[in-house]
Amino acid sequence: MQNATQTAASVKPYPRSDSRIRFILSFALLLAPALAADPPPDLARKVANREAENETARNNYTYRQSVVVEEMDARGGRAGEYREVREVIFSPSGERTERMVGKPLMNLKRMKQTEEDFRDLREVQPFLFTADRLWAYETKFRGEETIDNVDCWVMQVRPRQILQGQRLFDGDFWIDKRDYSIVRTEGQAVPQIHSTNADHENLFPHFTTIRQNIGGHWFPVHTHADDTLQFRNGPLRMRLTVRYLDYQKFQAESKIVLTQP
Repeated sequence: MQNATQTAASVKPYPRSDSRIRFILSFALLLAPALAADPPPDLARKVANREAENETARNNYTYRQSVVVEEMDARGGRAGEYREVREVIFSPSGERTERMVGKPLMNLKRMKQTEEDFRDLREVQPFLFTADRLWAYETKFRGEETIDNVDCWVMQVRPRQILQGQRLFDGDFWIDKRDYSIVRTEGQAVPQIHSTNADHENLFPHFTTIRQNIGGHWFPVHTHADDTLQFRNGPLRMRLTVRYLDYQKFQAESKIVLTQP
């Protein structure tokens, strides 16, 4: 910062060309927001309708889900881990069933997988924002961003309230402008379960879920979290990696039985 007592004679004006460049740049910056496309006023509803299509399509796919939870020590090394692989299949009626592949590896030292963790793996990390869930959330437009060459709107999603026993999502969606598909989510499963009894605390990491276009619909393919959970008995860094693999479209078999007249 220049001294406020500097004399007028010592101040040199900008050359005319510099002044013109600065004016053009300033004008461009002011104009940029006006040129940005406004999202439709019913963006959340359009996203929910598209998500319903994705959910219907995904209910006709089988896939394999691998889960790795890692505890990290103070030096960033792995101190313990939990691993499992499940095959996820759907009946013709759309009922979701799972089959464990082999036995899970369980040697976590300071953590344990809870019922809420397994619910989050099914309901929150691969979260589908369908119309029947709209009532539970408030949304806010946050801007625009390009993700992997896809022009997106960014929408914040937060629970209106959390009822007893609910597991909900709190975070942001990246929405493809072309068809309102969610291509990326970042956020957290809520509520955090705090307790004065350290044995009853149940905390959950911030995560990112990436989706991929499969058969014309955007399905989750990878979830990753690297977060430090602030437990009462001390912070604990953990990592979560979920991969959704080998999507295969499920075809129900049918038979035609001819009877004798």
